[in-house]
This record gives sequence, C-alpha cells and structure tokens, in this order.
Amino acid sequence: MSKNTFVCIDAHTCGNPVRVIKEGVPRLIGHTMEQKRQHFLKEYDWIRKGLMFEPRGHDMMSGSMLYPPHNPENDFAILFIETSGCLPMCGHGTIGTITIAIEEGLITPKTSGKIKMEAPAGLVNIQYQQTGEKVDWVKLINVKSYLAAEGLTIDCPELGTISFDVAYGGNYYAIVDPQIFFSGVQDFSASKIIQYSQVVRQRINEKYPNMFIHPENETIRDVSHMLWTGNPIDPTSSGRNAVFYGDKAIDRSPCGTGTSARLAQLFAKGKLKKGEDFIHESFIGSKFIGRVEEETTLDGRLAIIPSIKGWAKIYGHNVITIDDEDDPYAHGFQVI
Repeated sequence: MSKNTFVCIDAHTCGNPVRVIKEGVPRLIGHTMEQKRQHFLKEYDWIRKGLMFEPRGHDMMSGSMLYPPHNPENDFAILFIETSGCLPMCGHGTIGTITIAIEEGLITPKTSGKIKMEAPAGLVNIQYQQTGEKVDWVKLINVKSYLAAEGLTIDCPELGTISFDVAYGGNYYAIVDPQIFFSGVQDFSASKIIQYSQVVRQRINEKYPNMFIHPENETIRDVSHMLWTGNPIDPTSSGRNAVFYGDKAIDRSPCGTGTSARLAQLFAKGKLKKGEDFIHESFIGSKFIGRVEEETTLDGRLAIIPSIKGWAKIYGHNVITIDDEDDPYAHGFQVI
C-alpha cells in the first residue's frame, strides 16, 4: 500500500467535528451508496481508521467522502466515516459536509438553496441559506424515523434497573428519559455517562438480539447509540441530550439522527405535534431545531419524516498522509 495522501477540509457542526476528504477517496463498486458502503468496509476501512483514529484524529472524529450521484436527478452521494464505523446516516455530518461543499465549491447544486443527497440510508432532501460566501444554516429532511420499542429495561452499573425506549432516526438509539434511578443528564458528568453507556449498550444488544433490524435494510441493525435526556441549559429550549457513540464519545452537537429518533419517540407518545419546533440542546448547550414534517408509515408502523436545522463552521485545511511502510501507526489506534 505504501504512502497515500488525503486532502481534507475540517469543520465542526455545533461543536462536533466533520472532516471532508476532498482528494484521495477510493473508487467504490456498487449501484447504491449502501452497496458502496459495504465495499468500503470490506476493502478500504483502513482509510477510515487512519483518518479518524489517533494520531490523525481523535475519539470524536467524524468525516465524509463525496461521490457522484447514482440518479442524475440528485446532486451527490455521500459516505460517512467516523470512529465507530460507516454510519448509514449522520445528521451533524450532513450539515457540516453541506456547509463545506458549498463554501469550498465542491458541489454545484442543480437548484440554488436545495440539494438532493444520496446517503446509505436513503435519499435526503436538504435546504440551505447562504449569505455571500458563508452558509448560514442547513436544514435536512431526514429518512423515515420511528419508535421501535418502548418500556424496555436493563441493568445499569450503579443506577440499577432503568427503563428505555428504542427509536430509529438513521441509526437505532436507546433513549433513557429521567426516572427514579436517573434524574437527567444535568446531574451527571460526561465521563460518567460514557461509563454507563459502554456497558448498557452491550447489555441491550445481548438481551434483545435481532430485535432492532431495519425493515428495508437488514445491514442497519442493533442499538448503536445511547441518548440520555434531561433538563436544558436554556429554559427556552425543548430538551437536552447526551448522545453516546463509538467506544467512548459524547456527541458535542445535539446529534441529527439522534434528534430524529427523539422526535419519532415523542410523536408516537403524543408529546410532540406535527409542525411543532423541538429545540434540542447538546451536552455543551449547542442547538438543533427539529420538526416533524410529515406523518407516514414504515413497514406498517407509524413513522415520521423529521427535519433537522443547524449550522457549521470551517476551521482548517490540511493534507494528511498514511504511509504504512514508514509509520507503525499509519492505520491509527485507540487507547480505550
């Protein structure tokens, strides 16, 4: 393999990193982005590990690669890469990628202010507002989201038995709302939530095997994220969350697919109405605006079409090399 060079543009979406690989992306085989995602995982996952893991990345690193659309009516296709793998969909990654792509001229939308993006999870329609050279905000209409299960229980270290729901918003989320043994994220440190999540997520997938499989794509399965909720920092916000993903990461943004899952959960329980804004805070207090755009069905289940609106800022341009003949850590590493 020897030396490979990647030209990257770095940004953050409401605090969470997004690294777009501008040059050096591999040629992938497939008629859809899901097929190409599987090809990437089989042959090129060393790129993800090299660019996302230490020493070139870090625990929260997330990124994307752009590809031509499979349908000429769409604007582009995307592959999401991060420390936890290649996600079918990533909300904060979409917002950051669109901001980078527009400001850096990586794509030219067929219709100004609107984009059709092919993700592994499906087609995502996007709106954005631009003032001069800067993108003010990006709003994505996410994939169908739904409440998959409610009132499940699991044993959590120190806390004891806790109840949770599971909802899909592009990934499967175990959502833990305030209850007797969990008063809310406002009363816990990020490190403590990470410690709980590492154990609880594994226990959930062991206790409920094969329970969470997407009805239209069996490669999307199992609980991959934990979403712990609580009181917002800003009293005008609707809620706050700490989303755990990967092996030891808390999302610094409010999490796009997590917000979609949260909207689906609340809508199914009658706690959120169609067209009503849900201002979702991250653990650090940054905000997304979520909304239930439509009520729909997915494989006979009640589902929603959610939208997520947020912003991103570019902060760096860099050239990264991966040379496995010279660097023993070319493919990255994780400490925990």
